[in-house]
Amino acid sequence: MSDQAETGRCAWATADALNLEYHDREWGVPLHDDQGLFELLCLEGAQAGLSWTTILRKRDGYRRAFAGFDPATAAAFDEADIERLLADPGIVRNRAKVRSVIANAQAFLRLSDELGGFNDHAWSFVGGQPVQNRWEGMGTIPAETDVSRALSRDLKRRGFSFVGPTIVYAFMQSAGMVNDHVVDCFRHAEVAELA
Repeated sequence: MSDQAETGRCAWATADALNLEYHDREWGVPLHDDQGLFELLCLEGAQAGLSWTTILRKRDGYRRAFAGFDPATAAAFDEADIERLLADPGIVRNRAKVRSVIANAQAFLRLSDELGGFNDHAWSFVGGQPVQNRWEGMGTIPAETDVSRALSRDLKRRGFSFVGPTIVYAFMQSAGMVNDHVVDCFRHAEVAELA
């Protein structure tokens, strides 16, 4: 019997209580809030090379350190802010990742000025509606797709960093742009109803 059948959840959600809560309440829920999407994009970039559990444990620290992920505030951070952030144990203290949040805030503001908002632009890559996948098991879920590659290219062209196609696909999953709960997971049908 698979982990999904035993628990009624995606297999990754059973390893840690924080993952379990995130899976059951947030992951895959369609998000249409610019600031919330900015937060998810930054957190997915911070996760590169680390476990998602590590990022969930530091999420409150990130929110505090980056002014609630307010793009205008984060975009104005300077070298002194970077040094302050690199001393903050509440976040991943990696210079490239810290600089990335600041650069992404600046790119986010430029995109918003040009196109009127991040939400509509990002969601346009999936036609404005979540893609309803029907994966049988965790091993069938791709790490990236043609859509995540296209969105990744677009974001890189606009000056975003830590937005490779795998990171972007994880962002799409967390933001509910795709429903990647496996079909045996109780959340698959619940999330599909939110579309």
